[in-house]
Parts: sequence; C-alpha cells; structure tokens
Amino acid sequence: MNAKTSLFPGMAPLGPGARVALVAPSGIIRDPANIDRARENARSFGWEPVVGENVSRLHGYLAGTDAERAEDLNRAIRDDSIDAIWCIRGGYGAMRLLRDIDYDALKSNPRPLIGFSDITAIHSAIHRECGIVSFHGPTARGELSDFSRDSLMRALVHQSDSCGSAPGARALRPGRARGRLAGGNLALVASLVGTPWSVDFDGTILVLEDIDEAVYRVDRMMRQLLLAGALSRCVAVVGGDFRPPDGESTIENRAIDDVIAEVAEEAGIPCLAGAPFGHIHDQWTLPLGAMAELDTDQLALRVVAG
Repeated sequence: MNAKTSLFPGMAPLGPGARVALVAPSGIIRDPANIDRARENARSFGWEPVVGENVSRLHGYLAGTDAERAEDLNRAIRDDSIDAIWCIRGGYGAMRLLRDIDYDALKSNPRPLIGFSDITAIHSAIHRECGIVSFHGPTARGELSDFSRDSLMRALVHQSDSCGSAPGARALRPGRARGRLAGGNLALVASLVGTPWSVDFDGTILVLEDIDEAVYRVDRMMRQLLLAGALSRCVAVVGGDFRPPDGESTIENRAIDDVIAEVAEEAGIPCLAGAPFGHIHDQWTLPLGAMAELDTDQLALRVVAG
C-alpha cells in the first residue's frame, strides 16, 4: 500500500533505511541495555537508529532536565532527515515538555511519533497543535513479540489496519460506533483535562489503559472524565489492559470492568474491555487521530479510511 492509498494521508510509510530518532522524553533509563535494545529493535525493521544525545542523562526520576529532554525531541522534529521518532520508554515527565515542543516544525513535516503510557501527553498535544496521527505503540526498548511486531509493521510500514479482532475482549455495553481514535493512558488523559493539551474527546472512540492503579483510583479517574463531560462527547470507549497492583483484581467485590461499564452506561456509549494494548507483551499499535470502527458483537476494533 502506497502513501496515496494509506490510512494516514500526508505521512510517508517507514521503509528500509528510514532514519528513526530514539528519544527519552520521560523517565530515567537506568540500564544501558535498554538503549542497545532500542537500537536493535529499530534495525530489525531495516531502520537506521539515531540515538538522542541526552538519553543517558540523569535528573532524579527524569531522563535529564526538561531542557535536555526537550532538546532531543525538538532536534529530531526539526531534522528533515529524520523519518520517525520512537520513544525509548515511558515513566513520567512528558507532561513537563508540552509548552516547549516545536509543534510548527512537526506540522510542516509530519513524522510518526511512537510510544505509549506517559507518552500519551505528547500524543494528545500533537493532535491538538498539529492535527496529525501519532502512534500509541510499544516503546523502543520493549521486547517485541510477534503479535506486537506485526501490528507495528501494519501501522508504520504498510499503513493499514493495525488492530482487528480481539477474541479475549469483553463487551461491557453493546453497540457499534465509528469515530477518531484518541486517548491512551488513563492517568494522563485525566490529568490533562483542563489544560490546552487535553484530549479532544469530540466524536472519538476513547482508548484507555493503565497499570498499578487500584480499582478505586480507576473509578475516581473515570468519574472525573464523566463529570467533566468528556465521556458524553465520545462515541465509544475501549479499555485495554488495566493491571492493578499485585493481588488486587477486585476491591470490596468491585472490579475495573464494573467501574468502566458504569460510566459507559451513564454516558450511553458502547464499551469494550480487555483489548490488546497497554503494559502487556502482545499489544496493538493504535494510530491516534485516525478513524476506526468498533463492533462489540464481533469484539473488533478496525482502523478505517477517514
């Protein structure tokens, strides 16, 4: 599939020899082996890795100061020889950079940005400022399973549907919906509400995932989205992997599925839970900003032409 018939017009596919910047806009990279794995993952797709100058910096729990992390990200954005930007890890810190990203340069030369978890903040800001697709997918340091590799290839190389059937998913509120994919990590989606870079919820299929959050905390964040009027602006919600703290799949006989189902019912929108994305080995790459269709009867989420 060529760029003219791709699902992401204006964004070139990543073929062999593509130069991919490896950056760390969030948490500290403690083990140099993670940087080595990021290089090898890029090379395994036939891409040329370009490692940011500051990825090994240490600044408390951050991979360098805000200025150093922003410098690497903006250098990649401004360099027209860079074909994509792949975040090495998540953690925390991306939110601190949102005022400093060179959105004008990225808008003038759109490139894929890939990552998940804390990178949700950058995805949301990119959509708000640039209106381009970005990719909620594995971080560059991840040990890519065949499933994850296939979805990433379909998204970035073939520019085709990178999702599909999710036989392990659960229909919490039945229905079908068509809308733009948005969202990512629930904690970041909730934290961005009220800022200029909040997720644009209008007409979206909202995708959400998180890790190590107790059931009551997920309840609180979902209630925030409901009370803020965000969920009523969505056409559907799709939950990925929500891995609570060890030993806590429920609390006082309430599970995360119960929490998500309640807010979907109050918002009156279809809801699927347990789709393959989040902090798991086998994960979809979700093109945020692209159009998709949800069918809870088929337990399927498919990326479609806009």
